[in-house]
Amino acid sequence: MAVTIPTHRYTSDAFAALENDRLWPRVWLLACSVDHVASAGDFHELRIGRISVLVVRGDDLELRAFQNACRHRGSSLCEGTGSGLSELRCPFHRWSYDLRGRLREVPSRRQFGALDNYSDLIPVRVDTWGPLVFVNLDADAEPLPEFLGAVPDDCAWARVDEFRCTAAVSIAAPCNWKTLIDGFSETYHVQGIHREMLAMCDDVNGPQHVWERHGKLQQSYGVASPRLREPPDDQQIWEAFVEVMGVRVGNYAQADAGTAPDVPAGGTIRSAIAGIVRDRGVEAGHAWFSALDDGRLLDMSQYNLFPNVTVLVFADMMQIVRARPGATSDDACMDAFSFERVAPVAERPRVKPIDIELSPDDELPVGLVLNQDFANFGRSQRGLHQPGLTHFVVSPTEECRIVNLHKNLEEFLSISPSEIGSA
Repeated sequence: MAVTIPTHRYTSDAFAALENDRLWPRVWLLACSVDHVASAGDFHELRIGRISVLVVRGDDLELRAFQNACRHRGSSLCEGTGSGLSELRCPFHRWSYDLRGRLREVPSRRQFGALDNYSDLIPVRVDTWGPLVFVNLDADAEPLPEFLGAVPDDCAWARVDEFRCTAAVSIAAPCNWKTLIDGFSETYHVQGIHREMLAMCDDVNGPQHVWERHGKLQQSYGVASPRLREPPDDQQIWEAFVEVMGVRVGNYAQADAGTAPDVPAGGTIRSAIAGIVRDRGVEAGHAWFSALDDGRLLDMSQYNLFPNVTVLVFADMMQIVRARPGATSDDACMDAFSFERVAPVAERPRVKPIDIELSPDDELPVGLVLNQDFANFGRSQRGLHQPGLTHFVVSPTEECRIVNLHKNLEEFLSISPSEIGSA
């Protein structure tokens, strides 16, 4: 039976205020990549709703996080991302803290008397999974490994700790943060806005799994969608694969696919494409690629981490999309993180990722599929405001990860009885 979800969760500023009070300060949040804060003096600010958290690599190389507020009159200490800090100095009145958050200098200190209870920065819990840094403002929240649950073990085969972040692109989006992340929580929309993918991926039969907090989709590439009336031939599958993700087979322009690779007797175009990915991986220093089957080499594992992150894991690449709430319920920010795999034997120093902030009017350097997703957000949000649409309908199977998001939202927001219904 279809599931109904009230549209006011996407359009109401009062509901967004409830999220600001009860969700964002209590849940584990993806802050940045380890590469953003790899060296002593590196820092990165996470802004989400009204919250600002400062992640800092100390001079002792320990990773710490603090609420981004000077203990004097609350001014933010740092903005954005950067390197080379030896202290955290407030730009307002010049109070200074060391990289462990301890107060070390107050101009005209004698005027303040004792500051024992109002001295050091307010700490925030911080932990890592693979190349990702998470923070949580709730001192009583479950540890990060418990929050992530089965996800790390489920993708342990992919050795995610070998990935390093190369770029992070942030784009203001004209929609609610849930409208944004919902677009990465189902593949029902491939037939609508990603028709280029139909010749090269199975958007129907991908198995999904829902855990307590999170969800997963496994999607096969190098095969045609069952939705197509006329099955594509090998050349058409190859051309579609190159157009959508040609970088995986060395076609970085993702154009002029050329002739499809030869398919040995008894083989398939899918196995031929997987063979290219395998050979490229081994040549790059990942000898373990030689033992991976075609599914591990070619297919996508998509993890939806509650509440606002989707992690796309492949053997040879990883990409993350994060949705952040904006100033109103109709505003959000899409953050796209790109990663590349580094061979374990490589003695390469970590390099801070390129961070780019764009407006919706800018040309978006996030690839064909993400650009198509982004173009759909505003259209979806406008529709949710129509006065007759008090609820929308989702499938409990194809869109089970959206349903799971809302069940967890209800828990964090203490919504009882449930507003989720049946059509």
